Amino acid sequence: MKKNIVIIDDSALMRRVLSDIINSDQMFHVVAVAENGKDALEKMEQIESIDAIVLDLNMPVMSGVEFLRELKNRKIEMQVVLVSTLAKEGGKETMEALELGALDFVRKPDALRDCKGEAFKTRLLKMLTVAVQYNSKSTNKEIPVKAVQKVVKVSKPANLKPKKVHQNTTSHCEKICALACSTGGPKALQYVVPFLPANLDSAVLIVQHMPVGFTASLASRLNDLSAITVKEAEDGEQIEKGVVYIAKGGCHLQVVKAQGGGHRIALTKEPPKDGLRPCANYMYHSLEESDYEKILCVVLTGMGQDGTEGITHLSEKKQLHIISQNEKTCTVYGMPRAIAETGLVDEVLPLQEIAGAIQRQMGVQ
Repeated sequence: MKKNIVIIDDSALMRRVLSDIINSDQMFHVVAVAENGKDALEKMEQIESIDAIVLDLNMPVMSGVEFLRELKNRKIEMQVVLVSTLAKEGGKETMEALELGALDFVRKPDALRDCKGEAFKTRLLKMLTVAVQYNSKSTNKEIPVKAVQKVVKVSKPANLKPKKVHQNTTSHCEKICALACSTGGPKALQYVVPFLPANLDSAVLIVQHMPVGFTASLASRLNDLSAITVKEAEDGEQIEKGVVYIAKGGCHLQVVKAQGGGHRIALTKEPPKDGLRPCANYMYHSLEESDYEKILCVVLTGMGQDGTEGITHLSEKKQLHIISQNEKTCTVYGMPRAIAETGLVDEVLPLQEIAGAIQRQMGVQ
């Protein structure tokens, strides 16, 4: 049976292009199109079954973000794929949409001919396949945060706005936490990073699969929510304790030894690996020649198996502690499954317990 897809876009031409692409795949059927969020909500009441929604962000009457917020208010669970030019610009709207439960995004090309190209078609159909495959999962539900959390005591990370207390230090890190995530990652990170203490006794490196223009917004948002300092990684900067570095979109993040001791970040433009740049495998491979005495590897929700190769090779040279997110709390149980199947993982944890595990392994200053 074909999966029912709803398209919401204010452009009649784009609705037609998207419909043609989606209907060309034998797995999908466009059951309805709408020109804005309000129009979609009215039409959805008449549809018996919806497997996924393709959503524009910049629309009159009711925008994509307003539509997602209304779904949440009505407690309607839907798998939503963003297809928008705003996504390309990496604005705050995209981050907010992902926080509200959108699965992931596909950048809408500038030119119509590119919308009809194979690259856009392949990306869209791949994301819809993931959306319908995981349609039964509770990705839009709030994950309960245990009352025993020692870092902060809040019911939802999105409400957390603690005072920044990080102090710069010239002391070199002896420990490092290297984390990888992809689809569902921006939302998942809100259940990890804001629960890390400002005086964490290590740095945290994060590779979240994102193109150019998004990671600065992601870092800024997490920094606003967190006691620990969060920033987009810069080429050549010294790695310090108590700082979370997010790999810059369009660049691989690698760790290199710094003159005079310690380590620094190197952002490189080496070819994408498995279509990914940044790619977590580059980060993990770079740690093979590092001087870190303790390395913690964390793999969160995401498609594919990025990180598994790098961690596997790293384990042959370094003593590691490896944590993977459990299936129940993943948006997409791809990357965590891949590393878990190697037999190298020390802990398989629900998302809400990972921040506490990082703190236990890394300690505080």
